[in-house]
Amino acid sequence: MTYKNILIVKLSAIGDVIHALPVAHALKQTYPNARITWVVEKPAYDLLTNNPDIDEIIIFDKPKFKSLTGLLSNGYTFSKLLKSHHFDLAIDLQGLFKSAAISYLSGAPKRLVYCNARELSDKISQRICGNHEDDHVVDRYLDVAQHLGCNIDQVQFLINITEVEAQKAETIANHAGLRLENPYVVLAPGTNWPSKCWPTTHFVELADILYDNNIIPVIIGAPNDQRLAQEILSNTKIPPIDLTGKTSLKQLAYIIKKSQAFVGGDTGPMHLAVAVGTSVVTMFGPTDPKRNGPYGRNHRVLLVSDSCQGCWQRKCPKNNDCLARISVDTVFAVVQQEVSERQI
Repeated sequence: MTYKNILIVKLSAIGDVIHALPVAHALKQTYPNARITWVVEKPAYDLLTNNPDIDEIIIFDKPKFKSLTGLLSNGYTFSKLLKSHHFDLAIDLQGLFKSAAISYLSGAPKRLVYCNARELSDKISQRICGNHEDDHVVDRYLDVAQHLGCNIDQVQFLINITEVEAQKAETIANHAGLRLENPYVVLAPGTNWPSKCWPTTHFVELADILYDNNIIPVIIGAPNDQRLAQEILSNTKIPPIDLTGKTSLKQLAYIIKKSQAFVGGDTGPMHLAVAVGTSVVTMFGPTDPKRNGPYGRNHRVLLVSDSCQGCWQRKCPKNNDCLARISVDTVFAVVQQEVSERQI
């Protein structure tokens, strides 16, 4: 069957939207004449702009729909907008009630949802379970594309950084004291779960060691990571370059792309590093790298040895900081190897 208007529903978060990018690419390669529209929330919008695989982006402004009044005043208009596109296929890669509702409101006669759907979203759309239902989430999403006849031999994370965006990133870096032609490593101390954070004291020690080895440490993160950044800046012998909260997603992607390596936990910027081809050194404790670790082989995952690894607890009920037992020396040894290989 040939599709003319395809809707992808993947709303958030940053890492999750990156994971879904290969589906858009696979669809465009298989159905080059199809118009592909993506519904996304504002925080991840920047990731999708200027992407040749995506013809239109519709923003789902989540705050407008949180109250009953907001739902009543905005729901009809949003539904009308979706139906005006005459979608013949909707693909729900979020697998939650809100994404199922968007898929349903689109009016698409064929609706698919990936295998691990929740919140009754599989009652709205047909659940697609392929050969990778227990594997990495990227492969689970691609099972849906394969179901539609797409070739998925080459997995592509296409994030199109324009020349203007690259120049702005250069300017921001220069103002902070960083020249992108010098060897540097990006450090991401923040995550959305307390249990996924490597201790700031470890980042302090690592930053000092990097400087001692002529590698510039650069702290990155969202505005709400500034407290962690300040803790590192206040305790290092030489403060790292701090770009926390100073860049857009595309500008951050460019800065990560130019770096020698990425160091951090299970967080959106880690997946951004994967997408732009930068080597990742990451520490995993409560989450499972098999499911949502850095995709591909050219990355290093350092796992805690605790029996409760992969507990999926946002905050440890035992007050156990398991990631603290991944030593700075261990992380630096891996980073040093990645930097040496990149400089060859």
